[in-house]
Amino acid sequence: MKTARDTYRFRPILFFACAYFFTWVFWIPAIFAGEELGAVLMLIGLLAPGVVSTIFVLVSGSDELKQDLKNKIVGFYKVNWLNVFKAILVFALIIVCSILLSLLFGQSLSQFAFTEDFSFTGVGIGTALVTILLASIIEEVGWKGYCEDSIGQYMNWFWESLLFGILWSLWHLPLIFIEGTYQAGLMVNLLYVVNFFLSGIPLGFIITWVYLVSDRSILACMLFHLFVNFMQEKIAMTPETKCVETIVVVIATVIIVMRNKRMFFETDHVGRLLQTRFGEEM
Repeated sequence: MKTARDTYRFRPILFFACAYFFTWVFWIPAIFAGEELGAVLMLIGLLAPGVVSTIFVLVSGSDELKQDLKNKIVGFYKVNWLNVFKAILVFALIIVCSILLSLLFGQSLSQFAFTEDFSFTGVGIGTALVTILLASIIEEVGWKGYCEDSIGQYMNWFWESLLFGILWSLWHLPLIFIEGTYQAGLMVNLLYVVNFFLSGIPLGFIITWVYLVSDRSILACMLFHLFVNFMQEKIAMTPETKCVETIVVVIATVIIVMRNKRMFFETDHVGRLLQTRFGEEM
């Protein structure tokens, strides 16, 4: 029987307050800093959710939560490789469909090509590539190490995905004011900016699906996140096509949710997330 001491109480509001604060406290000064110092501040801010998540787990006093984090990071056995491949294939199809649909709006087939450069500069191409890798790895330690579970402990995964998608998108807000970032490059058109923040919401559902079908594996999410980041950067889609892409992502999200209704709407895990096993085919 579990005692009161063994039952950990997740604190999502405190987590998001800390994650936002310790990210933005570095990103906001980066708006006014020079290029090199700004890049350092951005990197530190990027690390914040992962650091905060790890600290929350380490000071939780819950051996079960600590072991759970370890299993989620290094538990290769948890990864449903077939579903990771499916998720990657789904996103590749999203890109293909988006480009083809964009032809109706005067865009070009030349978008089916790799770009020579990254859309953000930082202090060089090497830094851009490192940033993509870090965003895929470190962000997921934060978002999946504690964040999503802290919300999912209290509600079904549909509402969790919606709430997480909104908060995750807004977390990027200072980046639109930092010169050289991908987000700042969108400031030429308000529609592009709005589209960026809206696109993260349905994507939150897809990555939650990747997370759950591999029994809450962080590694699975890292691989999918890396693929999404790389494809978004290296496929030569125009900003207009990325607006079309958001619509296609919404359609894909609806299909995934409808085909996994039990996963997204069950409440058996509520209040006992750490004792629940997950995993369901698409």
